[in-house]
Amino acid sequence: MKIKILLSALFIVLSGKIGAKEYHVSKTGSDKNDGSASQPLQTISAAAEIANPGDTITVHAGIYRESVNPRRGGTSDLNRILYRAATGDKVIIKGSESVKNWKQVDGSLWKIVLPNSFFGDYNPYNDLITGDWFNHKGFKHHTGEVFLNGKALFEKNTLEDVKKSEPYPDALDKKASTYTWFCQVDENNTTLWANFQGFDPNQELVEINVRPSCFYPDKPGVNYITVRGFIMDQAATQWAAPTAEQIGLVGTHWSKGWIIEHNVISNSKCVGVTLGKERATGHNVWSHNKTKGGATHYNEVIFRALEIGWSKEKIGSHIVRNNVIYDCGQAGIVGSLGAVYSKIHNNHIYDIWTRRTFAGAEMAGIKIHAPIDMLIAENRIHNTGRGIWIDWMAQGTRITKNVLYDNTSDDLFTEVNHGPNMVDHNIFLSETAIKDWSESSAFAHNLIAGRIVYGDIPGRYTPYHLPHSTKVAGLSNTLGGDNRFFNNIFIKQAYDDSKVHMDRIDAIFYGLQGYEITKYENIARGNVYYNGAKPDQEELYFTEIPNDKPIIDLEEKDGALYLSIKIKKAPDRTKSAQVTTSLLGTTIISEAIYENANGTPMILDSDFPGNLRNKKHPMPGPFEALTKGVNTYLVWNKSD
Repeated sequence: MKIKILLSALFIVLSGKIGAKEYHVSKTGSDKNDGSASQPLQTISAAAEIANPGDTITVHAGIYRESVNPRRGGTSDLNRILYRAATGDKVIIKGSESVKNWKQVDGSLWKIVLPNSFFGDYNPYNDLITGDWFNHKGFKHHTGEVFLNGKALFEKNTLEDVKKSEPYPDALDKKASTYTWFCQVDENNTTLWANFQGFDPNQELVEINVRPSCFYPDKPGVNYITVRGFIMDQAATQWAAPTAEQIGLVGTHWSKGWIIEHNVISNSKCVGVTLGKERATGHNVWSHNKTKGGATHYNEVIFRALEIGWSKEKIGSHIVRNNVIYDCGQAGIVGSLGAVYSKIHNNHIYDIWTRRTFAGAEMAGIKIHAPIDMLIAENRIHNTGRGIWIDWMAQGTRITKNVLYDNTSDDLFTEVNHGPNMVDHNIFLSETAIKDWSESSAFAHNLIAGRIVYGDIPGRYTPYHLPHSTKVAGLSNTLGGDNRFFNNIFIKQAYDDSKVHMDRIDAIFYGLQGYEITKYENIARGNVYYNGAKPDQEELYFTEIPNDKPIIDLEEKDGALYLSIKIKKAPDRTKSAQVTTSLLGTTIISEAIYENANGTPMILDSDFPGNLRNKKHPMPGPFEALTKGVNTYLVWNKSD
């Protein structure tokens, strides 16, 4: 009987493949065509309307100004719908339209008047950014944007401010902040004013974003879709709070099994890629009801999600890999609940939240709520404000072999999680390497060249789960500690710790001396402390090298990133031990062990490049081959 069932399932999959079609899309086509190679369609959206499981949509060179809303998904990982750019073709999907016929008002100030019908059923210049945990910083922010030759201008509150166009004090690029715009919408028209600083907008490429996304299904449960090889740019995305439907420039909308790969994603007003929840479980519920705290509202959202089927069988298991994501106002990748069991790896994420005209609690290169059994690996993340932020219900999460630097907030923020989580073989080079508001994470074989900032959150109760499951086992506050620190390299730097924002921060330190204030004790062994970084007061097996300040440099060559470390004295490996599930033990609150997402034992037996480690005494830090002098390593390479 079992063999019959398996054969029937195989027949269904194979029959789907046999009947699969390939639809072609070309700028020279017509949506009245059949989509064949000789009779291509003209829009991706037309192909999305007719594609069925197993089908492929091949898009040829050109700029497609549309928002793709896939009507159907696949039925399994083997029977998905593939959207792809034709091999060798430059295929651009834009959420914007180009606009001409600007009228010069005075000097560098120009304006254009557009009928509201230009925008169809959505006008982003009549839509303010809003949502839970959003900080407008005293300004009105529309989801719309104005672009000059691909660069976003800065929105101003008044026409007079556009005329003056003074540099915005918080912007990372002060000169760029003098290119500004302002909008007004009345019953019939939308008027835009812009200060182009000497450029003639009718001689340059000026675009305004008019669509809330470039690729996003308008309903949940559109599963098993692959999006491959596109350039996707300029979308009027709304703030993606964890308590809201999260609509990104590209997004999965509470689905399962997407693959988003080899794309270039940029210029989202808020978020580049969303792996988020849907709307029925709540949409900015805290903003609509302030009588209860935001944490209470989010707990309610979680239980409503469980009621509608939040589980491994229905949600998550996405793959986001080999993408370039940049110039997004809020985050590169976010996911609330919908990112469970997913893999985010080998992405280059940079220039996130650089204009800083607004702020909020959901901003990072990668920001995930509930990264249950999730892998975040081999990403290059820099100039993103905050690098990686795992917030609530990080359990079974593994963060490994990422390179993070030049992030002004911190490289890794772990908030109100109860573990177990593994953070291993990462390179943390920003001033604040780790911000720890959690408990029960294991840190192993990392290079930590910045400060650790610790804070406890005793008043906030957050869930922990049954192992490898979305089912809630209980709620607990966060008292800190119960971490493991094995075989890391800590380096103290001459940073100004007084500049660190002190809200809910209890201690700032280099190394581990400072964790003694936590409720639960940490476990530490085999760590190395350079240039005054200090060990945990209970640590017995460690190496302290106070008179050696390693020199660390990054150099990019042909898309590859190289790290060099110059040291006078190599670490003592005799005090380290191989990191395994049995060594790491059991967490206090979640009462779970550190193991792989598939339930097999964890063994850290290879280093950052994949070289086998010494089983008895592995070298501390990410690299097994570390010696006195200059050591150079390839730490990130762009995908083909």
